[in-house]
Amino acid sequence: MRTYVVTGAASGIGAATTELIRERGHKVIGVDLRDTDVAADLSTQEGRQSAIKQTLVLSEGKIDAVIAAAGISAPKAITVSVNYFGVTEYLEGLLPALGQSEAPRVAVVSSMASIQQNSAELVEALLTGDEEASLAIGAELEAAGPGAGYLNYPSSKRALSRWVRRECITENWAGAGIPLNAVAPGTVITNMTRELLATDEGKAMVDKNVPMPLNYHSEAVVIARLLLWLTSEENTHVTGQTIYCDGGAEATLRGDNIWS
Repeated sequence: MRTYVVTGAASGIGAATTELIRERGHKVIGVDLRDTDVAADLSTQEGRQSAIKQTLVLSEGKIDAVIAAAGISAPKAITVSVNYFGVTEYLEGLLPALGQSEAPRVAVVSSMASIQQNSAELVEALLTGDEEASLAIGAELEAAGPGAGYLNYPSSKRALSRWVRRECITENWAGAGIPLNAVAPGTVITNMTRELLATDEGKAMVDKNVPMPLNYHSEAVVIARLLLWLTSEENTHVTGQTIYCDGGAEATLRGDNIWS
């Protein structure tokens, strides 16, 4: 039996992942604002440190896998704190406990939105680790209206995928035998998307931005299955990847551009 930690465990992809892990007979420590094992606010440094301390106590200092699924898509500056620092700072705090496992693994939830228009300035600020500067840029975008404010979301996910690629080959991760990957979902049917998908107008807007020719919109468990393989003992060499579990959306939108 492996010990998993799942952030965002109370809803959406995190909840589906938690359920699947338990079905497969493993232990799960859930992290979320409420309704799970560790109650903490990952949008603040204080909340992240509290989450780290609580997680270490519950895990007794040994963790086999972490799946960081917590995230929000609000057109607000807080999005960058949750989606980027709420993942990176939290994971770095758990590295000693992961080091106690014989087969440590980590996967994070990015997004197909990571390839959408973003703020290059914000992405670079995030990658320097400067939360104050990142929030200032995010606040400027938020103040400019919903359209500009939305850039906080793809920017945070672009930075997260780049962080995974940068960090995966370092001593902290590859040197410690820890595969580190990201999964980028397309349109997933969750409480967050159901209202938007309930109208023809909303569905048309979503499908224009995220065209999914293979099997259309997915259930959250589809993402959970991939996250579990990436964090299983079977995965020994896949690392640094953002894997698009999106029904072909990324391939539709980018084609061969990634090879140019």
